[in-house]
Amino acid sequence: MMSKKVLSFALLLALAPVGEAAASAASVAGTDVTPAAGLDDGSASAPTAASDDCSQGFFSRLGAAYRADAQPADPNAPAAPRRAMDAPLDSPPFPNGEWQLGGVAAPIGVPVAYSQYPLQKALSCTKLGNWMKRNRIEVNGWINPSLNASSSSFTNYPLSYATRPNRLEFDQLVFNITRVEDTVQTDHVDWGFNISTLYGYDYHYTVTKGVFSNQLLNHPNSNGPLPGKVYGIDPMLFYYDLYIPSVAEGMVVRIGRYLSLPDIEAQFSPQNYLVTHSILYTVDPYTQTGIMTTTKLSQQWTLQLGVNASNDTAPWNHSARPSLQACVRWVSKDNNDMLYPCINNWNTSDYNYNNVQMYVMTWGHRFSQSVHMQTEAYYMYGRNIPGFGPDGEPGVVASSPYPGKAGEYGVVNYLNFELNSSNMISFRNEFYNDQKGQRTGYATKYSSHTLGLTHWVSSDLEIRPEIRYERSYDVNAYNAGKKNYQAIALVDAILHY
Repeated sequence: MMSKKVLSFALLLALAPVGEAAASAASVAGTDVTPAAGLDDGSASAPTAASDDCSQGFFSRLGAAYRADAQPADPNAPAAPRRAMDAPLDSPPFPNGEWQLGGVAAPIGVPVAYSQYPLQKALSCTKLGNWMKRNRIEVNGWINPSLNASSSSFTNYPLSYATRPNRLEFDQLVFNITRVEDTVQTDHVDWGFNISTLYGYDYHYTVTKGVFSNQLLNHPNSNGPLPGKVYGIDPMLFYYDLYIPSVAEGMVVRIGRYLSLPDIEAQFSPQNYLVTHSILYTVDPYTQTGIMTTTKLSQQWTLQLGVNASNDTAPWNHSARPSLQACVRWVSKDNNDMLYPCINNWNTSDYNYNNVQMYVMTWGHRFSQSVHMQTEAYYMYGRNIPGFGPDGEPGVVASSPYPGKAGEYGVVNYLNFELNSSNMISFRNEFYNDQKGQRTGYATKYSSHTLGLTHWVSSDLEIRPEIRYERSYDVNAYNAGKKNYQAIALVDAILHY
């Protein structure tokens, strides 16, 4: 019930006239709001307000920011200075204008806009907002519900994150507090940080062991397809960045919990081409906690080296295992190709809470400014996993009396088309082989095929309809082992604030 109220409140602010938005907001918040200047008895229209008009109240400025963002962008606005290669893609409609690179807010030398979402704009007239602007600290986030209709009745897994079939789901409410280091300049050391907290159903996939993980790992099954509480909270990111311009062409040192470096896809909804995730992404590592360095060697080459506590495990938890990460990103001189090989996790320890060894390669290719593709392939395995040795019962996963190695591999391709500045289409096709069933629960090969559209209503609101068909080939792996296929239609909305 709370999630519906939050969504209704945010949509009301975005779409209602200024006076109505302020009055409705006051009703929800339980506070008194003085009518805006020019209002008579409530029947007259409020004067047009700007988000930086300090004569207006906070909610009036918030509503004004949403309405301003709904207007077309100024094509003559000057571009921010950058000392990186030109952005290869248009964003929007694509979720990102840069070639993939994890571990940093943006590739070194790429500017990051400040105060581009309504909440920070509305705070501009307050003492807090002025202090934040002086210090380049920003708050923002989004609300993300989804709706799906599925051929399955009990579970959509290994589809993610919409695991519960045939329902309206509250996926994500995310709140970010961030300061992004300025890596365009080269004359001084700079710093940044990010604290991002997620609430919603998607916490089932993002939780790291040792950080609020009891709600998932030590909570009885809630009568659903996944264990744990139905909705939970995950402090997904908490890290500090130090930018050192004197090392090569710039280095960023990140300390804390950060998103796993590779993958075309991401945990946060706005950073994805589609609503659902590939099977490759569903079962691979999500976050690491440790130290990561990203060094720009030249315009074309970037090197990343780090050490962490292993996948989805906090350093202070007994399941932690010291692990190494290493990635290299290369971009061609014409900006049409990108290669990003990664050793995402390597250590010599046996399997212990998602301690898989992972080797990844991503290739991005731009056919034109409006058409590009990205392809990712990986191989993962765990050592000495209980139940996965020899002499197991045929067809029964983890039935061996001995530990053994279990591996999996797959490849996924995205083909993306920009229709115009507000619309894009993405085709995703993948093949995945869970050789012993350790990741998905079924020892089988999979394929999935997904078609989705992203429509930007404004720079703050995007709507994404999608259809998907998938199969398992060796055993029935869908709807809890009852079917060998699944068809699903979904739509979600992302409202930024």
